[in-house]
Amino acid sequence: MTNMASLLLGLALLGGATSEPDARTDGPVRVIFDTDITGDVDDVLALAMLHTLADRRECDLLAVTISKINPLTGPFVDAVNTFYGRGDIPIGVTQDAQRRQSKYLQLVNRRDGDAFRYPHDVLSNESLPDAVTVLRKTLVAQPDRSVVIVQVGLAANLADLVESPADASSSLTGRELVEKKVRLVSVMAGAFEPIIGNDHFLEANVINGIGSMERFARLWPTSVPVIWSGFEIGIAVRYPRESIARDFDYADPHIVPESYLLHSGPNHDRPSWDLTSVLYAVRSDHDYFGLSDPGLVTVEKDGFTRFDPSGDGRDRYLLMNSSQAARVREALRHLVSQPPAVSSNEERP
Repeated sequence: MTNMASLLLGLALLGGATSEPDARTDGPVRVIFDTDITGDVDDVLALAMLHTLADRRECDLLAVTISKINPLTGPFVDAVNTFYGRGDIPIGVTQDAQRRQSKYLQLVNRRDGDAFRYPHDVLSNESLPDAVTVLRKTLVAQPDRSVVIVQVGLAANLADLVESPADASSSLTGRELVEKKVRLVSVMAGAFEPIIGNDHFLEANVINGIGSMERFARLWPTSVPVIWSGFEIGIAVRYPRESIARDFDYADPHIVPESYLLHSGPNHDRPSWDLTSVLYAVRSDHDYFGLSDPGLVTVEKDGFTRFDPSGDGRDRYLLMNSSQAARVREALRHLVSQPPAVSSNEERP
């Protein structure tokens, strides 16, 4: 058995569930999606998934904030949102984080004749507000303890949010606003099981912005639960290439498979890291995952995420056994590939 096969078998056998935090209320889950949509394509799949969950009235996508710097991030997110009939969703961009090239963001500039292949009206990040401004305005407008933040990327925006001062949108500091409005954060970052025998694995979302992830883990209020989806979860559930080949024929062109193929090609099953954080955030009561006992995550100087058990700890991480992994894979495939309820050429009521 290869090292990778041993890893996947071991991960599939992981399991166990504990009582989980209060992650659901009546009605759709109110979601802010904080993404580093530039490098990996799983961010695109995760955003598509949030739209189809919104079509099912399982979530309400309130805003998208972007945690890496590339001039095409905002226009691309707007193109995805428009494709799914929600072109008016607020978008915010970071001003201080890792700059990153992309294999797929250039899709937003492609034209078929005189028109954009994927319609969008955000043409430049320069026209977009700062991510923290969008986060604060969005939180202020929501009921208390109602918002779930899905963070899949660098922690720059959430670290800056919790340190933000009062402003025109609210007399509360960022920390006070988080404590008042946020119910849960679902984070894709770190590793909480050995990866191919490496028990000190340094995960990309952390090491690409160690300082911001350290601030997030250290400063985030202890009263607001944080659920971590580690590297081991996404790599154990891969998005099937046959879905990219077969499941999106209802629209030609389609921004999701076109992005996937530019990033990963037709012969790769991409790990579903970011998608698992979305799935937990919206369907926490579906038993797709177990949860570790409570504890506290600390980000060390080299980017290692250390988890120390603590009975009253803020943090838990996802666990997944083999039967759960099979259910997660099927759920992700159906949710990512579901046709939009309203196309980009129609108006959503």
